[in-house]
Amino acid sequence: MSKKPKFIIIDGNALLHRAWHALPPLTTNKGQIVSGVYGFTAIFLKVLKELEPDYIAVTFDRREKTFRHKEFKEYKAKRIKQPDELYEQIPILKNLLSTFRVKIYEKAGFEADDVIGTLAKKAGDNIKTIIVTGDLDTLQLIDESTEVYTLKKGISDTFIYDVSAVKARYGLTPEQMIDYKALRGDPSDNIPGVRGIGEKGAADLIKEFKTLEGIYNDIGKVKKERAKNLLVEHKKDALLSKKLVTIVDDLNIDFKLEDCRLKSFDQQAVFKIFQELNFKSLLNRLPRVDNVGVDCNQPLQDDGQQQKSEQVSLFGKSAVKKEIPYNKNYHLIDNKKDFDDFIEKLKKQKIFALDTETTDYDPLKAKLLGISFCWEDGKAYYIDVGSVGVDCNQPLRGILGNIQIQKFGQNIKYDLKVLHQAGINLEGICFDTMIASYLLNPGTRGHGLDNLAFVEFGHQMITMEDLIGKGRDKIGIDEVTTGDLAQYSCEDADYTWRLKERLEKRLKENKNLELLLRIEIPLVSVLAEMEENGVKIDDKFLGKMSVSVQRKINALELKIYKLAGKKFNVRSPLQLKEILFEKLKISPLGLGKTKTGVSTAAGELDKLKGKHKIIDLIIDHRELSKLQSTYIEALPKLINPKTGRVHTSYNQTITATGRLSSSDPNLQNIPIRTSLGREIRKAFVAPAGYKILTADYSQIELRIVASLANDPVMISLFKGHQDIHTATASFIHDVPEEQVDKQLRRTAKEINFGVLYGMGVSGIASRTGLPRAQAQEFLDKYFGRFKAVQKYLMQSVERGREQGYVETLFGRRRYLPDLNSGVQQIRAVAERMALNQPIQGTAADLMKIAMINLSQKLSKHNSDEVTMLLQVHDELVFEVKSDSTEKIAKIIKHEMENVYTLRVPIEAEIEAGQNWGELKPLNIK
Repeated sequence: MSKKPKFIIIDGNALLHRAWHALPPLTTNKGQIVSGVYGFTAIFLKVLKELEPDYIAVTFDRREKTFRHKEFKEYKAKRIKQPDELYEQIPILKNLLSTFRVKIYEKAGFEADDVIGTLAKKAGDNIKTIIVTGDLDTLQLIDESTEVYTLKKGISDTFIYDVSAVKARYGLTPEQMIDYKALRGDPSDNIPGVRGIGEKGAADLIKEFKTLEGIYNDIGKVKKERAKNLLVEHKKDALLSKKLVTIVDDLNIDFKLEDCRLKSFDQQAVFKIFQELNFKSLLNRLPRVDNVGVDCNQPLQDDGQQQKSEQVSLFGKSAVKKEIPYNKNYHLIDNKKDFDDFIEKLKKQKIFALDTETTDYDPLKAKLLGISFCWEDGKAYYIDVGSVGVDCNQPLRGILGNIQIQKFGQNIKYDLKVLHQAGINLEGICFDTMIASYLLNPGTRGHGLDNLAFVEFGHQMITMEDLIGKGRDKIGIDEVTTGDLAQYSCEDADYTWRLKERLEKRLKENKNLELLLRIEIPLVSVLAEMEENGVKIDDKFLGKMSVSVQRKINALELKIYKLAGKKFNVRSPLQLKEILFEKLKISPLGLGKTKTGVSTAAGELDKLKGKHKIIDLIIDHRELSKLQSTYIEALPKLINPKTGRVHTSYNQTITATGRLSSSDPNLQNIPIRTSLGREIRKAFVAPAGYKILTADYSQIELRIVASLANDPVMISLFKGHQDIHTATASFIHDVPEEQVDKQLRRTAKEINFGVLYGMGVSGIASRTGLPRAQAQEFLDKYFGRFKAVQKYLMQSVERGREQGYVETLFGRRRYLPDLNSGVQQIRAVAERMALNQPIQGTAADLMKIAMINLSQKLSKHNSDEVTMLLQVHDELVFEVKSDSTEKIAKIIKHEMENVYTLRVPIEAEIEAGQNWGELKPLNIK
């Protein structure tokens, strides 16, 4: 027996709403919110892949009131109006669906569910109809030919209801779901039902009497007196509710099944709208087009070539491995003659883009395979280093090391380090497209070349997966044919070259070009050198610490088992939930949720402190286990065998504020406030004859806010070299400064920094442990004293609302379209960002300038006298020759404190010692 053709009917409004609420706010690079459309599209593509339909249609509600509003004026009266940002996505979604050539149905006076019911009925029994929705309202439509594919949680957890699934969950037939809902009502639509009868009561009554009418025909047979009285009292509501919940299935709609046949889509149009919406991450979910004769790498922009719109089948089978497209203007150089000719051309260029190909993502482990160059749109050259031989290094050194010839790349720091390891210095770096993209859109992560090429040019780049495959068929990069690698690398250099012009123009318009050229680009070589320097680790010290910490973990586990009454896996969220909420009966009220139920994440467990002794033990267990696995056990394994040191990587394009982040390993997250965190720092040591020296900006963010706000009281405190936290504690607690103890100072410190981070009364109360009323009193006193600070913070938010962005002293912008959001929670988050960004971002800029200045100043000293090792928030870590400590400390302190002139003095505290965890202050004047 042949399978029935499949007809998919999608509830457009339901899926759009579900996606909107399930996903965080997603915006395009132009600030347009597209969360709903993105989520819908992800579900749509998932449905196409999983269900493989023959026919498809999407239904939408209309704005007009429906017949249900006429029947019952209070219908949906209590439903909260959704923000305009959601409704503005409906026309965008309809436009996107049109590019997939999907038929859309809607009917004035009726809801999408009524349209779905009508389409399903008209499709007939010879078609298998699957309704895709975000709720359970359409379960009543299920029969032997109709199923409901619904979202259980978020946009990825799905479930298909058929007749048996409805029976299994409710004990009812799909038709009886109408009567069930008539009794139970529907609060979301303000359908009354029979007040006082819940889910179980409604289901039991329908099972016994079959229908609502059956209940009222035999009302005397209802066993429970209370239920009988409720049914009699609310009979009118019950009958009305049945009319309201019944989906209409006989609308006058011009429907022909063939109109809904899933057709080939317009590739050009789909790519274009994906480009506009920045849906690069969804591209790989589209059907592969390489097997149907379409060049998916042909740019959508006018590239000097005539293009036509291609129709692509939604059902082509994907090729196992994509064929790498061949561009005749991408030249492979793999012999001495061609290399010599190329060098003559390269010498004549004043500026070019370059890209390196290697065997590893870690530059210190990578072997250089080749280098590509581009100085003209659509034309590039790839030098296969292995074929040309070592003879290529010398002529390349002369050009790449020539500071007068400008070079740029995408993440140029990687290329700089790779070339340095190959014995070639890269000088004259003038631009980085990844950093430029970040400065233009610091709140997003889409700064990779593939994404930029797609968003800017509609061009789908050759990916690494295209080159090496995936899964069992995956090969090493050094196994890729030289021709394919040349095409891949040349394309990277080509589109890096093209991007510079566009991004540079926008940076000029946004007045951010100077920020790139004066801070970010000079910082690249500073960071590269720091990463290559690495830091010495005492692995034996960590080995002993690991044994000690494991004993503590084991002891904690025994205590936890005793309190739990059984042995279990403390690291398993599922087992932990069972112990806490089922066995120990700890209330999960107020905790967040995940796909699998109540969350037991660290932040959620903190809310349970004081409710049971086991909570503190579990928190301690987690902290110890995390430090054990992340640092104590991991760091010795990360020691580079060649250098004997650990090498982190610094990222310039991750944090939205402009701060640097560290990865592989992250050396910025070692806790300093805990004793174990301080112990771990002891493992970072200086070699014999050297010391670890640190320079830490003192209260830099408060000094910045004092200057930005021009607050006379705060400025006076800093100019008088008073401790700001002690002074704050003194006036909010009404005690003399000499009576301020550690606890009072800590409370004042939390308030000082809490204000900068937009923390309200609740946040201050939570951080300090103060009662809410006292936290409010302290905040009132705080702003009563620092009036200019309060005024500045309020103006910062308003300025951001008007401009659409806030900025640092140096012009670093953060775009915050959500400041004008109609959703209060989203707006509140943006307001906190508007408060903090100018302050934290300025601190980040000052640190970067100090690093650049110090690098230049210290380079005049012997390379073995001092090296910059680490940057951790407001702190710099150096390795200094023991007998040069004081001399170098004076230089570092002077440069850091004179990095910029604020309205208050900038102070840097200098400490030194044999390791990072045991440092003593240096009294440097």
